[in-house]
Amino acid sequence: MSAIIESITTQIVDLPTIRPHRLSMTTMACQSLVIVRLRSSDGIEGLGEATTIGGLSYSAESPESIKCNIDAWLAPLLIGQPADNINGLAARLDRHVRGNAIARSALETALLDAQGKRLGVSVASLLGGAVHDHLPVLWTLASGDTRKDIDEAFQRLDEHRHHQFKLKLGANALRDDLRHTEAICDALKGRAGVQVDINQAWDEATAVEGIAALEAAGVELIEQPIPARNVHGLARLANRFRITMLADEAVQDAGDGLTLLDAGFSGAFALKIAKAGGPRGALKLAHLAQSAGLGLYGGTLLEGTIGTAASLHAWSTLASLRWGTEMFGPLLLKDDIVTESLHYHEFGVELPRGPGLGITLDEDRLRFYSRP
Repeated sequence: MSAIIESITTQIVDLPTIRPHRLSMTTMACQSLVIVRLRSSDGIEGLGEATTIGGLSYSAESPESIKCNIDAWLAPLLIGQPADNINGLAARLDRHVRGNAIARSALETALLDAQGKRLGVSVASLLGGAVHDHLPVLWTLASGDTRKDIDEAFQRLDEHRHHQFKLKLGANALRDDLRHTEAICDALKGRAGVQVDINQAWDEATAVEGIAALEAAGVELIEQPIPARNVHGLARLANRFRITMLADEAVQDAGDGLTLLDAGFSGAFALKIAKAGGPRGALKLAHLAQSAGLGLYGGTLLEGTIGTAASLHAWSTLASLRWGTEMFGPLLLKDDIVTESLHYHEFGVELPRGPGLGITLDEDRLRFYSRP
């Protein structure tokens, strides 16, 4: 007899960051995680995490709305259902729930974690099997101060922690952003690669001017320079410049991927389990991109260890990630709520071992950082 889902609980956890993290839409000094605990009649607990950036400044879901919607709407659809039928449970949510991709990602992660523990296998095994057990990880330089960013990059290089770096642009005047980027590219030339993320801050005309200068400076990749809805503009930019355009907010799932391909987009896709409704949806997008010959990038919404581990299990099943990953979320946090942190070394991170996600909660620190 199949185990039955008996309860699903959520907690909001607020973890301070090691420094202010400046993006085009907000500056973060704290990251709020919604931790999902799914318990079944066989005594197995699955863990999930729902995380976004800066409340509602990034997406239509906030930590508070995620918790509320799981508690009031999504969890009741799953409680009492067979815990091992992940396809059936996903179809049930499809019939009754619109949107809420981040909340659904946390629930799917918890179901996969529980099923892995039940069978004694990893989440990567449930997703087809790991091709890699160590994945490259870049670091985002987002202090807003050029000298501090350069010093931070040199420190990460010396520690063998990261040798690819991303800059967050778009919050300042174009001239200031270009001066900042050019200085960092000059400082890191020959030692590390540089990418930039505009977070949709430019219009297309500004993007044409900015991309030309960034290309000349030696930037390797430009992420989402214009608003997500302007898919034809993104395709035009991808085809106009040699430098690769990375679609992020414009490509949430495989349906968006088809729309971009139909528009003639020839860049790369950023994968995120949160925006695709879970690891399986992110992999559907990845397989579409691979079929079309596009490069892939393992993206993050700055999740903590649980959400990062779920992403790593998904990315590990992909033979090629042309642009690596940015799964550095736990490194941005001053503390953690797990018993054993992820192992970052040699410019990357190891895939967690053990059944399910391979992650165990630290109950004391979970209580300390949880909201009342």
